Amino acid sequence: MRSSLPDFPWDALAPYGEIARGHAGGIIDLSQGTPVDSTPEFIQKKFRESSDSPRYPVTAGTPELREAMRSWALNHLGATGDFDVLPVIGSKELVAWLPTILESKKVLIPEVAYPTYNVGAIIASAQAITVPINAANWPEADFAWINSPSNPTGQVHSDAQIESAINWSRKNNSILVSDECYLDFGDSAQGRSLLAIAHGNNTNLLAVHSLSKRSSMAGYRGAILIGDPKLIANIREFRKHAGMMVPLPVQNAMVVALSDETHVGDQRARYNKRRALLGPALTKAGFFIEYSHAGLYIWCTRNEDAWKSVAWLAELGILATPGSFYGEKGASHIRVALTATDEQISDAVQRIESAAK
Repeated sequence: MRSSLPDFPWDALAPYGEIARGHAGGIIDLSQGTPVDSTPEFIQKKFRESSDSPRYPVTAGTPELREAMRSWALNHLGATGDFDVLPVIGSKELVAWLPTILESKKVLIPEVAYPTYNVGAIIASAQAITVPINAANWPEADFAWINSPSNPTGQVHSDAQIESAINWSRKNNSILVSDECYLDFGDSAQGRSLLAIAHGNNTNLLAVHSLSKRSSMAGYRGAILIGDPKLIANIREFRKHAGMMVPLPVQNAMVVALSDETHVGDQRARYNKRRALLGPALTKAGFFIEYSHAGLYIWCTRNEDAWKSVAWLAELGILATPGSFYGEKGASHIRVALTATDEQISDAVQRIESAAK
């Protein structure tokens, strides 16, 4: 029997949401990384054009999508050597099911991390072990996650840190999976893909990418798995039998989204502008910002219990996430999402600065 799944963390946040909704100016929800900026029109147009879709889609992806994913991996990620590609139904679905698909027994996850890494280990009846970024002293395991830029901290791993994890993988003949869903959102630092650092030897290496944030396509549920051809072949076969297929209209929308970087640069600029506004306001209110060099979040602390910080912001009508959702080492931090409109971010800045006077 597998262990029980943890309580869904955002249920515990609901009472603070009610407090925030009671603010005279209404709630500004900065608790979840849900895009609010519109999906670019050219992507919507392709999706609409593909809506007549009576046949089952292909699990492996259309030839056009496979070529787009491969070209993007080569030209954008800097992937080299032998690798394969696979479309998946959003990255969260993949993260939750990958240890089961790979029959993992022991899964290493970052000390402060996206909760679904642990959920995936539980679903697989695997042992989850938290580890620091430096892999020099990692224990033996058959599967490990790294995440750069990190959710929730926005920390960008150095090449040396990623190389250390690759060396661990090769020494132990273990699978290393790099969650790179925020790679396109560098700010004061820019991350690099695992596949660019592997020097063409992609054995036991996988990289996960998502169009949810990159192209504001969270509602489409389109993501990509790239890496070791042998692992990809096994995962694809499992997904074929399980009926895990990305709908054809989404596949076609992914093709055009991967073929354009202008809209990604525009979105990156929006998030970084919001960080530049919100960060100083939080600092004025006594928060110390850690990492937050990239991605969609500000990771900060007032050296108090995270729930106390959450409660303080809720009284201002602002909802943030307690760092304890991401592990014990986040117990005194909060994660503040940049996924709100420019107007809402400006409003949040005014509320925080007024309360900090």
